[in-house]
Formats: sequence, C-alpha cells, structure tokens
Amino acid sequence: MYKTTSSLLIALVTFLIVSCRSEPETENPDATIEEKVSEHWISLFNGKNLDGWTPKIRGYNLGDNLHNTFRVEDGAIKVVYDGYDGKFNDAFGHLFYKTPFSNYRLRLQYRFTGDQIEDGSGWATKNSGVMIHCQDPKEMAKDQSFPLSIEVQMLGGITQGESRPTANLCTPGTNVVIDGKLITEHCTNSTSKTYYDEQ
Repeated sequence: MYKTTSSLLIALVTFLIVSCRSEPETENPDATIEEKVSEHWISLFNGKNLDGWTPKIRGYNLGDNLHNTFRVEDGAIKVVYDGYDGKFNDAFGHLFYKTPFSNYRLRLQYRFTGDQIEDGSGWATKNSGVMIHCQDPKEMAKDQSFPLSIEVQMLGGITQGESRPTANLCTPGTNVVIDGKLITEHCTNSTSKTYYDEQ
C-alpha cells in the first residue's frame, strides 16, 4: 500500500515481501537474515499489470482508478497525473494489495520523476509512502484522505544541500510506542541520507 501525494511518478521496480516466521532448526544459526529469508520472498507485483492491487482515491469508490493514476509501464508500478489537467483537488490515492500481512519484511525500489502537479500541496512534493498495518480500504470513508496506518514515508531531496531524510515514520490517525514512550507527533524522522533528483 502506498499513497500518492504529488504529481511525481513513483516507479516501484521491485516489490517483495517476506513473512518473518520461525525457521527450521536445521538452518545455519550463523546465517545473515538476508540468507535466512532469501528463499522465502514473495513477489507482490508481477511486472505486467495491477492484478492483486486495488486503488482507493479520495472522493471515489474503492476500485476506481481515476484518470488511470496507477498504471504499469516498463515493468514498474507508476503513479502518473497526466490526466488531471493540473487539477489535483486533493485526490490522494492509495494502492492496496489483496493479501493482509502482519509480520514481515518489505523490500522495494522507488524513485521520483517529473514535476509537482500545479495545485498539489507544497508538503507533498516528492513525498509518498508505504502504508503498513493500515485500515482495510473497505472501511475507509469515500472522502477519507489517508487510511489509519503506520507509514514508511518516502521523500526525495528538493534543494541541494538541505537534508530531507527518507523512510521516516508517519502515523496518520494513529500513535506508536517507541522504547516505551508514546509518540504522538505525526512524523518521526529517520537518520537516512537525502536522495536528490531522480535517484
């Protein structure tokens, strides 16, 4: 699940998930986590179409893919606003996968390309995310902007030299506990580096 908050095209080149479960006792206890899960990855995206994925765009019914916002091109899921005629109208969108997961690792690649749509919110420039542990889209109100969720916020750098870390924690409609402390701020920044342009 990920949200789109700007006109930027987001290319999810790979979208894989792995369940984190107890491994058989015969496994090498010294193996890295990558070695332990390498044979258990499940691809969530087939590289051809959006089979298994359902869009939910604010103001529209579940399954309505307004202006073909979510599409597959060149083996990647893309979020494109070329059909909006410059009028975004807060049409925040999310793409939900058919299978719920509760204990997993998620691996994906993404990048931002293109320019912000004319009437898009300034905070939404090069701003997207993966909404994990989120509300069932069938329970979302038609005009609801974001699902109740824990978000891995993906950001791109805007101004060279100005820090803008990615993989931040955002909590639309929720709160979290970190190290025994209740966190009520909407977003908590990570310590990642900043990625500029179309990295």
